[in-house]
Amino acid sequence: MERIRLAEDLTFSRVIHGLWRLAEWNYSKEEILQLIEFCIEQGITTFDHADIYGGYTCEALFGEALALKPELRDQIEIVTKCGIKLVAKNRPEHRLKHYDTSRQHIIESVHQSLKNFQTEYIDVLLIHRPDPFMNPEEVAEAFTQLKREGKVRYFGVSNFKRSQFNMLQSYLDFPLVTNQIEVSAYNLENIEDGTLDLCQEKRIPPMAWSPLAGGKIFTADDEKAIRLRNTLEKVKEELNATNIDEVLYAWLLVHPARIMPIVGSGKKERILSAIRALELSMDRQQWFDILHSSMGHEVP
Repeated sequence: MERIRLAEDLTFSRVIHGLWRLAEWNYSKEEILQLIEFCIEQGITTFDHADIYGGYTCEALFGEALALKPELRDQIEIVTKCGIKLVAKNRPEHRLKHYDTSRQHIIESVHQSLKNFQTEYIDVLLIHRPDPFMNPEEVAEAFTQLKREGKVRYFGVSNFKRSQFNMLQSYLDFPLVTNQIEVSAYNLENIEDGTLDLCQEKRIPPMAWSPLAGGKIFTADDEKAIRLRNTLEKVKEELNATNIDEVLYAWLLVHPARIMPIVGSGKKERILSAIRALELSMDRQQWFDILHSSMGHEVP
């Protein structure tokens, strides 16, 4: 498995496993451990979480499984996020969904995540969403304290646009190492608005959530989805790929921004599709053929 360097002493597996739906899979902790081990065997060592996933339950489910074989902790990278407060039964103080990037909340969230994962450190902490009420000085204070205490190794953001990224970075004495963004052949927003350009400008490898567009490409009946399916099927045959999942992942993997797609499935075959995509040699014209299908027209 290819490794992507984010810092001098930090690399991620090129394909990342996402645990957003972990609670929905209804796996026992033994089954979750087997899934973790399966990923490691395939070269996937980076696992993506957030404090709110599964209504604040997924981190602990992962941690309980990892506790069955704690020596695996040194073989993986844990990414998690904070900054969103959901209305939930276990959070009665939350009257409405809102963002909280205060110093106090970030530190408390990390302490809870460490407890959930049953670990002493988090490899990368991300601010989950841009907060219009953010005080960047408080975020910087929290990040600096957590780094100094050894509780978080590195920091990044998720879903940040250019101005938001640059604003927060300007308050920090160390670089943000990634921006986790939505990007797929179906969703081009972060390609078109310069967010991916910023990652390349800053030499920051982005993580890509929803690389299969949440399944829209497979099931939706809108014109865009139909166009894409037809083109993906054609390119699949040209590349001798097994399925169009592989083509969708390859479309991201071949991009020079060093995109790291997040596979949010608990099914081994779906994970293997992303891994097989690493072997596909998509050329420039095939890449643009898929782009044209998504846009509905050729490039100018």
